[in-house]
Amino acid sequence: MPNWSAGTMQSYSAIIPAFNAAAFIGDAIASIRAQTVQPAQIIVVDDGSSDGTANVVRGIGDDIVILHQENRGVGAATTAGFAVSRAPLLATLDSDDLWLPNKMEAQLARLAEEASLCGVFAHIQPFRPADGQHASKRNTSVPGWLRTTMVIRREAFTTIGPIIDPPGGCGDMVDWLARVREGGHRLTMLEDTLALRRIRPGSLSSTHNADRDGGYLYAARQAILRKRAGQD
Repeated sequence: MPNWSAGTMQSYSAIIPAFNAAAFIGDAIASIRAQTVQPAQIIVVDDGSSDGTANVVRGIGDDIVILHQENRGVGAATTAGFAVSRAPLLATLDSDDLWLPNKMEAQLARLAEEASLCGVFAHIQPFRPADGQHASKRNTSVPGWLRTTMVIRREAFTTIGPIIDPPGGCGDMVDWLARVREGGHRLTMLEDTLALRRIRPGSLSSTHNADRDGGYLYAARQAILRKRAGQD
């Protein structure tokens, strides 16, 4: 199992894959800027947006790195951000979600404490825009094995490889995190609620159909095939 140096908080790059996110990416970036521990860089990967997402980001600040690619999927966009990031830790945020101010401080501290950890996740709570910047009391937080709560060491990307977009656009993180674990990298989940997940009409998290759900079946099938291959 890999082992990294412990005892010091390392710097991180914040990466946002974005597709037609002009209406809410400003909130996502503001939640990064509100962190008690600031990132070494903020990277937005515009995945072929047609709504002026990149123009909105440019208006927020010229210190933000903006990448452009044809629409290839959120996994490919996240991978592109990983490839140009320069910090030893990679933190990701979906363009319509929010980080709470102490998120990165809590996760960086945990990684500094435990040298055997490769990645740290946290609980996430859903919210609707009508509730403002905080989740409704009707909603409860859940373990967030998701892009929005992930903080992971760069070595996971360099050894495991790209995040693959399954058919339908869902399941990319399920597949990639399974590969990370199979590679011997240790992940942990904090009990703290450190992020908010926006619930909006048309989002992948609020809509289910056969094509999108097929991505999760793809991830499960790939895991079975890798296990069988390892037994041969």
